[in-house]
Amino acid sequence: MIEITHATKRYGEKTAVDDLTFAVRPGVVTGFLGPNGAGKSTTMRMIVGLSEPTSGTVTVNGHAYREFTAPLHEVGALLEARAVHTGRSAYNHLLALAQTHGLPRSRVDEVISLVGLEPVARKRVGGFSLGMGQRLGIAAALLGDPEVVMLDEPTNGLDPDGIRWIRELLKGLADEGRTVFLSSHLMSELAQTAEHVIVIGRGRLIADTSVADLVARASDGAGVMVRSPDATRLRELLAGPGVSVRSGERELLEVHGTSSAEIGALAARHGLVLHELTPQTASLEEAYMTLTHDSVEYLAPSEEDRPLMEIAA
Repeated sequence: MIEITHATKRYGEKTAVDDLTFAVRPGVVTGFLGPNGAGKSTTMRMIVGLSEPTSGTVTVNGHAYREFTAPLHEVGALLEARAVHTGRSAYNHLLALAQTHGLPRSRVDEVISLVGLEPVARKRVGGFSLGMGQRLGIAAALLGDPEVVMLDEPTNGLDPDGIRWIRELLKGLADEGRTVFLSSHLMSELAQTAEHVIVIGRGRLIADTSVADLVARASDGAGVMVRSPDATRLRELLAGPGVSVRSGERELLEVHGTSSAEIGALAARHGLVLHELTPQTASLEEAYMTLTHDSVEYLAPSEEDRPLMEIAA
């Protein structure tokens, strides 16, 4: 488990992390989200002892990272995949790490096989593609068979097969009861991988909740899409207090203020045909954008602003 309690980190007059408290629990994949400059990298660096909190505590399994005599056995971290001696082979890089922790050569072979680097294991890392370097970083993180795995942008540079592989790997680690904590900007991928999310903005906690709850809250009032050859009649029947109906196409209705179950029951009572009855839900990306709107350091101009900017130019 990772526990962060009232952690603050200042660099001179800049506060990167501000009184942050949350816990990352074992058995689930937890996503770590926030806009650029939110304090995610600083937080992850504090977890693995690369940066000390100005105040508060940051612990892994009840201990500060600096207290571990063999940290690879406790925490496997990928913060910068390219932080590798480019003249070494992948095998020798992992072997050097293994020898510092008393791990056998057989473990190096195991993680190389696990991440799919056997064909290039003896080649110099300097010639690796971004995706191959990412796989090597993940191998290093898993080398000590740690109980806590923390990865920053683990899918960076991976092709679709690699992305599916890392998704299944992370879920498998969580199913084994490990603590899995990952930061990513790929919301569609995170929605398929994480069960829980921690969201921060401007160094402060914004949300600590399940992905399902976050999306459900963002979907509240999203409406129901109805497609029917009897759309005109259905619209008349739906009319009433608190219900609004919009129509973009002749047989398509967007209904707000009532549920899909109520619409279906109403159509059945009046013998109306329905070809589609779909509750609209927000995506994780939409939920995230809504949640962090006020915490973004730079907002791109909206479509409405662009004509004015063009005139000014």
